[in-house]
Amino acid sequence: MDLIVNQELDGTRRDYIDYGPAVPPQEESDYIVQVKWDRYRYHCAEGDMWPQTWGLDGNLYAAAGDNKGSPMNFWKVSSYGAWSDSKRLDPAKLTNTNDWTLDLVDELPVDPKVYCTNPKAPSVKPAGLLDVDGTLYFAVQAQNYGEEPTFNRQRNLHGWMITSQDYGHSWNREATPTDFFTGRLASCHFLQFGRGYQGALDGYVYAYFPCGEDGASYWENGDGMLLGRVPKEEILRREAWSFYAGRDRLGQPRWSALETDAQWVFRYPKMTGENHVCYNPGLRRFLMGNYSFIDNQLRPRPIHQMSWPQAYRSQLTLFEAEYPWGPWKLFYRDDDWGTYGDYQPSFPTKWMFEDGHLMLMVSSGSWDDYNFVVQKMAVRLKGESGFCEASRYFDYR
Repeated sequence: MDLIVNQELDGTRRDYIDYGPAVPPQEESDYIVQVKWDRYRYHCAEGDMWPQTWGLDGNLYAAAGDNKGSPMNFWKVSSYGAWSDSKRLDPAKLTNTNDWTLDLVDELPVDPKVYCTNPKAPSVKPAGLLDVDGTLYFAVQAQNYGEEPTFNRQRNLHGWMITSQDYGHSWNREATPTDFFTGRLASCHFLQFGRGYQGALDGYVYAYFPCGEDGASYWENGDGMLLGRVPKEEILRREAWSFYAGRDRLGQPRWSALETDAQWVFRYPKMTGENHVCYNPGLRRFLMGNYSFIDNQLRPRPIHQMSWPQAYRSQLTLFEAEYPWGPWKLFYRDDDWGTYGDYQPSFPTKWMFEDGHLMLMVSSGSWDDYNFVVQKMAVRLKGESGFCEASRYFDYR
C-alpha cells in the first residue's frame, strides 16, 4: 500500500496508509428504501460510546466513556411525557425538555488501576450492556490508543463482564475474569431486543465482536464483525459460548465452540466500527449502525491519528438484515456525518414507534458533540407511498 504524506497543524508529520475509497461492499436494501431525518439533534449528559439497554423496570440504561474525570461511568435514562411505557410518541415535542434526562448512577463502575494492570491496555471503556430479566450484564474492554504509526487505530486487548441486580447501584466486579474475551473477541456488543430481553428470538443471548483481519480488536476502522451466542442462563460461563461458523449444506447457521472457527457475519474492510445491533419488531428486521473515519478523499483514516482541533469526517452507514448473521443490506449512507466526525450509532429498542417506522438514533461525536446525542429517524419501506405521519414535524421551521 502507498502512504499518504500528511502534516498536522502543529507541523508534525503523520503519514497514513492509502487503502482506497471507502465504499460499502454490501448490496442496497430492497426493503428499507428511504430515510428521513429530523433536522434537529438533542443533547444531554457528557461522554461518548453510550451502549444502552431497555431495563425490565422500564428505563433505559447506558454507559459512557471519558467524562466527569472518569474513564467510564453508568447512567439511567429517565423518560417522561412523550416516552411513556405505552410507547405513544407525541411528535409535537421537539426538544428533550421534560421528555427524557440522564442521571449519573455510578461514576466509576470499574477502576482501571485495579482491573487494567496490563501496561499495553491501561484504559477501560464500555462495550456492551444488556438487561436479561432484571439482571444487568455490562461488558467492558481494556484498550490503548493505538500502536500503528501509519494507521493508528485504538486497540482493545481484552474484555470481561460485571453484573448488577439493582441497576448499577452495586456491582459484582468479579462476575468473570478480566481475560474472559481476548484478541478479536475483546469487544463484546450485545444484540438488543425488547424490555428485559423480551421478544428475543430464542433462549440465547447474541453478541457481536468487531475486529480486524490481523486478529486484533479495534474501536474504529476495523474490518468486520463476528457473532457469538450463549444460553441466557449461562452468559458468565465462557465454555457455554459458541460462534457463527458459516452455513451448513441446507443453508442453516453452524455454531462452533472454537473461536478459531468463527467467520465474518459483516465485512467492511478498514471501515467497521464498534457497532451495535438491535431488533425492530415492527419492521421485522435487525438494524445496525456502522461508522469509521475518512479523509477528504474518502480514504479510511483513524481519528486517533489526529489531535484537536484537526479532525477528519466520519462515514455513517446503516444496514438491515432478516437474521442476526445477515446478509446485511445497506439502506443509508452519509459520507460527512456530524460536525467533527460522529460515531457509535445505535437505536434504543424502547424508542421505536409507528410500527417501527420512527426511531431515535443515539450517537456521540468528537470535540463539540461529545455527549448523548439523539436524532429522530423515519424509514419508508418498499411499496409504501410516504413516511409515517409523525415525521411531518421533522421539517418544522
